[in-house]
Amino acid sequence: MGNRLYVGNLPYSFRDDDMHQAFSAYGSIASAKVMMERDTGRSKGFGFVEMSSDAEAQAAIEGLHGQSVGGRALVVNEARPMEPRPPRTGGFGGERSRY
Repeated sequence: MGNRLYVGNLPYSFRDDDMHQAFSAYGSIASAKVMMERDTGRSKGFGFVEMSSDAEAQAAIEGLHGQSVGGRALVVNEARPMEPRPPRTGGFGGERSRY
């Protein structure tokens, strides 16, 4: 098991400090980051926490997965590597409409 956790279904008001506070009850935190929309600065509703050990990460999963925070049930599990996305298609094809 790894010590990097995915945290999903976060309230949109959640920030890095809130994440740090919620997970600190389960051990030392190396980092806590809520992912934010680039344009609006609003939370995307998920983030990542890196605990200092695998045991602490497992304790955080067991303690927080499914817990209600801000009316939302948290999803907490081991983070997986990002999968490659297929190239984007569709949209404007580069040719101007004549109408």
